[in-house]
Amino acid sequence: MRITVRVVASQAEAEQLGFVGSPSVLIDGQDPFAEPHHRPAMACRLYIEDTGVSGVPPIRRLRRALKEAADTTAR
Repeated sequence: MRITVRVVASQAEAEQLGFVGSPSVLIDGQDPFAEPHHRPAMACRLYIEDTGVSGVPPIRRLRRALKEAADTTAR
């Protein structure tokens, strides 16, 4: 597995990449936490969890998304 960290430095770059806030995680180029009403923005990103709002992706959902991607790649 390869991990890449990328700094998005402008609104134009955010729009080009479809970046909806930091932190964002892409798996094989897809955002597993994407929500249709979010627009590209240079902003802090919040994640909704059962326990409330968090500034980081929910670990259970992130693990599930990574496992699904690994399972798909292994086929």
